[in-house]
Amino acid sequence: MKQQKLLAAILCAAAPLAYAASGTLDEIVVTATRTAQSADATLASVSVITRQDIDRLQAQSLPDVLRGVAGLTLSNNGGPGKTTSVFLRGTNADHVLVLVDGVKIGSATTGTASFQDIPVAQIERIEIVRGPRASLYGSEAIGGVIQIFTRKGGGALSPSFSATAGKYGTANGTAGLSGGGEQGWFNARINQQETSGFSAKRNVIGADLDKDGYRNLSLGLNGGYRFDNGAVADAQLLRANSKNQYDAGGANENEDVQQVLGGSLKFSPMQAWNMTLRAGRSQDKYNDLLNGATSSRYNTQRDSLSWQNDFAVKPDQLLTAGLDYQNDRIDSTTVYSSATRDNRALFGQYQGGFGAHSLQASARHDDNQQFGNHNTGGLGYGYAISDTTRLTVSYGTAFKAPTFNQLYYPGFGSATLRPELSRSLEVGLSNRGAWGKWLLNAYQTNITDLIGYDALFNPVNINTARLNGVEGQLQTHLADCDINGTLTLQDPRQTSGANQGKLLNRRATEAARIEVAHDFGAYRLASSLYAEGRRFDDLANTSAKRLGGYGLLDVRAEYRAAPAWLLQGRVDNLLDKQYEAVQFYNQPRRGLYFTLNYQPKN
Repeated sequence: MKQQKLLAAILCAAAPLAYAASGTLDEIVVTATRTAQSADATLASVSVITRQDIDRLQAQSLPDVLRGVAGLTLSNNGGPGKTTSVFLRGTNADHVLVLVDGVKIGSATTGTASFQDIPVAQIERIEIVRGPRASLYGSEAIGGVIQIFTRKGGGALSPSFSATAGKYGTANGTAGLSGGGEQGWFNARINQQETSGFSAKRNVIGADLDKDGYRNLSLGLNGGYRFDNGAVADAQLLRANSKNQYDAGGANENEDVQQVLGGSLKFSPMQAWNMTLRAGRSQDKYNDLLNGATSSRYNTQRDSLSWQNDFAVKPDQLLTAGLDYQNDRIDSTTVYSSATRDNRALFGQYQGGFGAHSLQASARHDDNQQFGNHNTGGLGYGYAISDTTRLTVSYGTAFKAPTFNQLYYPGFGSATLRPELSRSLEVGLSNRGAWGKWLLNAYQTNITDLIGYDALFNPVNINTARLNGVEGQLQTHLADCDINGTLTLQDPRQTSGANQGKLLNRRATEAARIEVAHDFGAYRLASSLYAEGRRFDDLANTSAKRLGGYGLLDVRAEYRAAPAWLLQGRVDNLLDKQYEAVQFYNQPRRGLYFTLNYQPKN
């Protein structure tokens, strides 16, 4: 026993210290099945990041929060506010479906969401579901789904604020007011982020080597009311206006607007029948500027409606059926031959528990104005080997509709493109006990009709790819230390075309994160070590485009001066590592940051 305690003490002292982390398994999640269930019960591979996790991480951006999540890698074009791509399970950046409070967001021209512009100060929690979910959500969910929930409020009337200052002229401030009673709740929050930044590009042709700053001003509103008959109505607004400077030909800055407006009504027509009506509108406005004058504009508006019905057939069996509607509309200085499209869908799901066995089956039919009808399905099975260990197996199909750029961009797009298709098989094993919990998932995804490019660089359905991977997660508490680790091993490889056998670009084949945190009364010390293996910046995997692996060590400390007051400090990239996630684009070096938080305890 003494030797075990000594080993634990050495591990705590030697390991990098960090916040006690995300991926909590006993959280209630809704993204995996569109219904509420514990993360332990879901048959999908899920990670949950709470507001407490975000605060302890002292994260200043959404990419900061997502870095190190199992199965997820990032690329960034030169620092805060610059284009950030998220690759989930080795799939393309536009193979991830992103929701904010149940409303689908993203650009219909590029097919991706602007992760860098979503203000982390407005986020209450994040659910990441790995693996295909097209049978519930439709297009884009090949790699998985990321859902962001904004702050809800409730409790006694409480003002709050925070202020952060640090390297690169960083100055961030947040002020909020929340409250509620037995039936209603609200939250209002304004946040401004600003940094003078650094040169996005290193000393190469096309870089002007000036500082490329970033500013983001956001407003978040959230409110709801529970009626006497049990019906619940809520509404949310998130708007972020940003201005970003960068190095490129033809433009040197952009002004963006990300806005999500949504609302829902939930009620029970009868005891075993729960109905949810949801409506939303997301906008992605992107204006390129050259020396202050607009050079191009790409604005996306996405309207969505959903009608979902959940029927409790028996205590352990649930049937879901519903309809989805989506309309995408483009307003741009570039003239597209088609600037709008509709999608109508019918979906259904069954969830059942039979002692040690669990079953989930889902199916969806999409009718798209551009490419017609498409069917997807999913099947999951779980078996409780013991009270602490469970085996899961799942299979699912998914698709990705071509973007407006791929279909209609003048001189580039091809209206004959077909949707990208995928088939995924996954096996998982998990264990939890008094000591902690671990998960291990292995998967293979085959993608056909992958959109690639011909000799004239026009998009065509010519490529296929096979994505193999293993993900591991570990959480435990040892010698008064919270220890958390993730491991991602993946092989996202092209299996046809001119680059057959080559890795898909800009995603590392290995990634790992280890975190440990220790509390000393009112003090908390933490740090994290994040490492990535090599990657290539091009599909041909040329040696000149190979980017080396790297490791980043961050340290953090906090002091609870009073129940409502928290002082925090962190050093990012303690070892001052110079690295690139995209060739020729710089990343932040060592930086010191301080935060003051005021948040009354309800």
